[in-house]
Amino acid sequence: MSYSIIQTPASCSLAQSPVIFTVSSSVLIGQPDFTYVGELSIWTGSVADSSSAEVWTLAKYPSIYGFTGIFDVSRILNSTQTWLVQTTPSGVSNFKFDTYSRYLSGSTTYITGSHVVSNVFQSLDGYQIFPEMIGAELPTLTPFFPLLTDGPATQSVFIGNVGSGSVYCKETATNGVVTSIAYSGSNGSNAEVSMSAVTNDSNTFIQHFPIAGGDTNFPISEIGLERYTIQAKVGSSFVGQKITYEIGCQQKYPNIRIKWKNRFGQFDYFNFNMVSRQSISSDKHTYQPQLGTWAGRTLSYNEWDSQNLNYIVDSKQQISVNSFWVSEDYNDIFKQLLVSDEIYWMQEDTLQVKPITIISTSIQFKTGVVDGLIQYAFDFQYGQGYKLII
Repeated sequence: MSYSIIQTPASCSLAQSPVIFTVSSSVLIGQPDFTYVGELSIWTGSVADSSSAEVWTLAKYPSIYGFTGIFDVSRILNSTQTWLVQTTPSGVSNFKFDTYSRYLSGSTTYITGSHVVSNVFQSLDGYQIFPEMIGAELPTLTPFFPLLTDGPATQSVFIGNVGSGSVYCKETATNGVVTSIAYSGSNGSNAEVSMSAVTNDSNTFIQHFPIAGGDTNFPISEIGLERYTIQAKVGSSFVGQKITYEIGCQQKYPNIRIKWKNRFGQFDYFNFNMVSRQSISSDKHTYQPQLGTWAGRTLSYNEWDSQNLNYIVDSKQQISVNSFWVSEDYNDIFKQLLVSDEIYWMQEDTLQVKPITIISTSIQFKTGVVDGLIQYAFDFQYGQGYKLII
């Protein structure tokens, strides 16, 4: 074919990292003002219905290396994914690329070549990490896929915890359509939570399941439960690595349960159950008012008049948390916590969440070989100050 797309993104891409379409033409390259043009369409909902799509038009001159046109559409994709995971937990975008060439004929007329349209792809508000290959498919990015997490394989929970895991249910080249999540408890209690039928609607591609006993939909008995595993199934076959949850003993300190958006655009959770401290600080600006009765017949002032008054007083509330002893397997997901742009403190007594941002800018990761037992500390700032200011 004289004009073709020679590089395409993953079937489901993480849109904060490169999402590449490369096009190539074997003819007309030498024509005046020869340009590769691509029209990127982005929409949600039905994969087959792009009538409501937003469309961006991009143009590139051929590269001097191979005369191809390389289009990275990640920033456009990611700029449209403005939702919070808290409000849109199944956020998946559809996109396709319609490309063609054009060149200048005469002084004002452009000749347009035939259009080549890509397949429809999906994208999540997430990112790849080094040294993963550009365009790598989701199943190759984590051993737990189709669960959208990097683990770790063994995690700690309390009976009263709440939280939902996420699973990618759309069929991939290596996995069929996920039909259920299987639970197996140390007390002999086993159950499965069925996933909804996956349709041609992107809103069904990510689905959710309870990961802790505090959720009313948690399917296995908690009586005598010391640990349990969760794993995805396609029909009667298990897929992806399972995750084991060890039920811990409540500590004397109030538990601070944090959830954050991970690199797959979904939530991971951790209990900081050692000492925590809350603090508040204020930011004040003052001015010096004019004192005295300058509008009167004589000058005087009141004994309660002040030469310094506040005209802007804002506040910042912070919380510092400490982990219990953890294994170094948590290092990878703590990196994702450090760079996450959506973090919440879960108020498990009210089932509400408090938005927070991480203010720790660095962490020295430890290993069991060198440090033995490992603890970590993080500092967060409330996303809502003490005063309600809109």
